Amino acid sequence: MLKSPVSRFRFTSSRRSRMYLIQLADRVSRGLKRIPMHNIERHREFLLTQQTAAGGFRGREGDADLYYSGFAVRALAVTGGIPDSILPLLTAYLRQSSPALTGPIDLLSWLYAALVVQASGGDDLLEDMPRDFPDQVISSLTTLRTADGGFAKSHEGALGSTYQSFLVSLILELLGKPMPRKNAMIQFLFDRQRDDGGFVEIAPMKRSGTNPTAAAVALLRNLNAIDQEIADDVLGFLTDVVSTEGGFQANTRIPFADGLSTFTGLLTAQDLGRRDIISPDKILHYVQSSLELPEGGFRGASWDQQADAEYTFYGLGILGLLFS
Repeated sequence: MLKSPVSRFRFTSSRRSRMYLIQLADRVSRGLKRIPMHNIERHREFLLTQQTAAGGFRGREGDADLYYSGFAVRALAVTGGIPDSILPLLTAYLRQSSPALTGPIDLLSWLYAALVVQASGGDDLLEDMPRDFPDQVISSLTTLRTADGGFAKSHEGALGSTYQSFLVSLILELLGKPMPRKNAMIQFLFDRQRDDGGFVEIAPMKRSGTNPTAAAVALLRNLNAIDQEIADDVLGFLTDVVSTEGGFQANTRIPFADGLSTFTGLLTAQDLGRRDIISPDKILHYVQSSLELPEGGFRGASWDQQADAEYTFYGLGILGLLFS
């Protein structure tokens, strides 16, 4: 019996090793292995409590969704893997989800979770997809391409988004596809840089943000389009968003650090060869005193009242980067 063309996009071990998200996961995982397992286990236990009867993982509203499920899977993967006990239910949840025509965020969440399921010894969920699944994905993503060279969040968007463009690049990588019109994407990113050295999310914005800056740097690096001048400018911007708490702020006007910005800021600084923009001891103290909860899980910022799977991944990610 002939295999479906979808099988050409199977997540083989050689392809997995080259993927950005896999390389990042390996890096975080290596760092976390230097932390006593009993300190990690309570966060795994928290994550497992977030799985619903449907098999997915709950968000802040209480119901399972692909976005939070994707982060839960990523967090479990870097802390020891997906337990065999939850694999069938998680697989069933992913199998009943329909990722092909969703937006980039849910699509990426599904694809990465499917990759982890397969790598954990579970089913190859791509075999269940329609024969033209990759073509559907590419066609759907193409409709999000905007005149400025980037990708919008939805079909209604007229302006390209730095973050959404980064997500699309990760999806294309998972499918083994190159970035179409690569030079247009590079120019789009160059046009998003501002005089403060960072990058903005969409063109009209004047003030750079830590997270779009991290997305732009990661994408430019993947496209082999970053030089030392850009790197130096970005490092200058990151220095400006250092918080007195010991983390990174989302931008220069927000007076407090948060888990997402600290993760992306730290990752970007390390990728650009600087581990000293904030003292590792200060970051560790910030994470342990402001984000990490004694009962397990991480919250978004010192003012946040609730842990969730997304911020638990960021918290674990920060720790992993610090010890990698």
